[in-house]
Amino acid sequence: MGQVRQPRRVQAYDGELGAAVARAQDGDEAAFAVVYRIVQPGLLGYLHGLVGDDAEDVASDAWLEIARDLGRFKGDGAGFRGWTATIARHRALDHLRRQRVRPRAGGSEQDVLDLPGPHNTHEQALESLSTERALELVRGLPRDQAEAVLLRVVVGLDGPAAARVLGKRPGAVRTAAHRGLKGLARQLGLGGEAGAGVTDEVPRTLGE
Repeated sequence: MGQVRQPRRVQAYDGELGAAVARAQDGDEAAFAVVYRIVQPGLLGYLHGLVGDDAEDVASDAWLEIARDLGRFKGDGAGFRGWTATIARHRALDHLRRQRVRPRAGGSEQDVLDLPGPHNTHEQALESLSTERALELVRGLPRDQAEAVLLRVVVGLDGPAAARVLGKRPGAVRTAAHRGLKGLARQLGLGGEAGAGVTDEVPRTLGE
């Protein structure tokens, strides 16, 4: 089974992000603004996949915690994205519990068991949609697939980092992402037979 590639545009910012985080930890407010600019788009996209229209509010709560605990963080730019995604996920799940939102069922898991086709199909699928439309389709996936896709494709985490956020094994997250992207590609009519192409996904509104 192929692997989901981390978006190059996200990787390109990791060096800048790591340096900005270090400066922000020393009290540089301008550096914190740089950190926010780099991290917020992916974090907000991830939260939209989890809580829908409440993403902005949940993101605000997450950033309050991020700012408060910034001094405790140790790691590089990629590690920081994983750390912030973990905080955002906790805040999203707290929000959903308060709202008593239960995860909605997605498609049958058997529908996405085919092996993936070309490894760039998931990029074609996402690039063919507006962000809002893509997230709507992702929210229709089973929860594990949706979260895996969001973390891998939207936030840009690698397999091990996404696994740490979700508290799962990297292999399980990789498989869920593959199945999710394949389901997304199939909905878009990409990848040939049975959507043979994509493998990564993103969840609707996550319950608990």
